[in-house]
Amino acid sequence: MEITNFLKHHYRHFNAAALIDAAEAYKSHLDNNGKMMVTLAGAMSTAELGISLAEMIRQDKVQIITCTGANLEEDVFNLVAHDFYERIPQYRELSPEQEQDLLNRHMNRVTDTCIPEMEAMRRIEDVILEEWQQADKAGEQYFPHEFFYKILLSGKLEKDYQIDPKNSWLMEAAKKNIPIIVPGWEDSTLGNMYAGHCISGDIRDVHTVRGGIQYMIYLADWYTENAREESKVGFFQIGGGIAGDFPICVVPMLHQDLQREGIPLWGYFCQISDSTTSYGSYSGAVPNEKITWGKLGLETPKFIIESDATIVAPLVFAIVLGQ
Repeated sequence: MEITNFLKHHYRHFNAAALIDAAEAYKSHLDNNGKMMVTLAGAMSTAELGISLAEMIRQDKVQIITCTGANLEEDVFNLVAHDFYERIPQYRELSPEQEQDLLNRHMNRVTDTCIPEMEAMRRIEDVILEEWQQADKAGEQYFPHEFFYKILLSGKLEKDYQIDPKNSWLMEAAKKNIPIIVPGWEDSTLGNMYAGHCISGDIRDVHTVRGGIQYMIYLADWYTENAREESKVGFFQIGGGIAGDFPICVVPMLHQDLQREGIPLWGYFCQISDSTTSYGSYSGAVPNEKITWGKLGLETPKFIIESDATIVAPLVFAIVLGQ
């Protein structure tokens, strides 16, 4: 437990102490038969959070995931095209002309990391388009994550792996068939590609890939089945935006819109965010505000770590994993 011991010795105050408290409460939540949802915003897959998140999944520290379409696909991009990525440490100093040069070379920049379009995005498109078209012809519909599960478990991409697949969180999720919620999948590279194929007529039924309302129904059923007073579901939110906003609303929907009884509130809440608390900033809203929306209760353990998730999340995971 070298990492845990180091953190507990040095991380004693302010955001550092909040990290320790949140991690220990995460462990307690699981020890009390709780389940945990992890939500991924931003570009955490390109930041290679999979190295630690995959291990969390393997050790049953995560039972359900919500993520953006970008995080869903970028974990697979990294799996098959890692060697073609380019890192640009001086990204803050790039001129507009240098940015244009990256575009001309089909290198799409995410902060200091450039994703290679041809080796990553187009390689995945060829494989997943085949799955989309097969489902379309058969009149079948699947969620975005289910299409990824199909191609990962089929082994079709195995020859192209450029990292150890044990560091792909989506691969580990596929092996365990963990439910994944992907709100706003349309706002992703493959979502754009899918729209293009629908427009061009390669796919006849736009609903071949199931969407957001169906995801909310899916989540409502999962939460109703899994959340119990003796086994509550926790909410570990990395970043802000739709990855957190969408799933947390399932609880007030079940209570207020469906009038379901006996459904507990979220049993744990932690958000890692560098968004400051401000007017109109949901991502920067303190956890107590969620009490007024019927999402969290008076007794819910609540934490906010105001820091960079690429630094903080792996450290929290290390404590939960006993490393």
